[in-house]
Amino acid sequence: MTLRLVSVDFDARDPSLPAAFWAEMLDREMVRHSSGILLPGDDTQVGLGFVEADTGEWSGPNPVHLHLTSSDLADQQRTVDRGLELGGRIIRQVPDEGHVVMADPDRNEFCVIEPTSGFLEGCGFFGEVTCEGSRDVGFFWSDALGWPLVWDRGDQTAIQSPNGGTKVSWDVRPGPPTYGTRRQRFRVEATDPEAEAARLTTLGASEAGTRDGDIVLTDPDGGEFLVTRA
Repeated sequence: MTLRLVSVDFDARDPSLPAAFWAEMLDREMVRHSSGILLPGDDTQVGLGFVEADTGEWSGPNPVHLHLTSSDLADQQRTVDRGLELGGRIIRQVPDEGHVVMADPDRNEFCVIEPTSGFLEGCGFFGEVTCEGSRDVGFFWSDALGWPLVWDRGDQTAIQSPNGGTKVSWDVRPGPPTYGTRRQRFRVEATDPEAEAARLTTLGASEAGTRDGDIVLTDPDGGEFLVTRA
């Protein structure tokens, strides 16, 4: 398997704004490149990328958001407070739900999860990337990356690196999609992008052209992702 998940990329009019926020929240370095800023991950923690783009008007929740974990209630509150200090805001805080829904300075939603969440136990502080998508997409990415399927119940699926760490999950929400423009996508890299793109099409991906030297594909739900050269 030569395919590696480099990052979840977020379009931003000014990439430095959300990148600085998340660099502080996750204690990561910012690596600048031609199209934006990368906060590199590792074998257990997913990377985040922020790409300069005209994001248009925001019309609703994004189909991808992040989950941060807590060791206890005081730790959860410290994370919420830190997010507010860095320019984030609270979207919803319902005591019965336990978690706190927030947004970074560029409108990207994330949740600070309550300490009783067994699902994210052992995943690290950056516990989950959760996506709106069908069960088929979870199986697609499990096969594409060679990551085990660690959750498969109803419409919900989740995968995780064989080394553990951040989970990536999908769920189908009832009713029509409520989000606006898709401003997030996965970026994967391979030593032979063309061969990997061909393999991915056999798994259910569709070709969608190229962009700045990267191969653009879509997953079984039509979600865009990029294949770049390692």
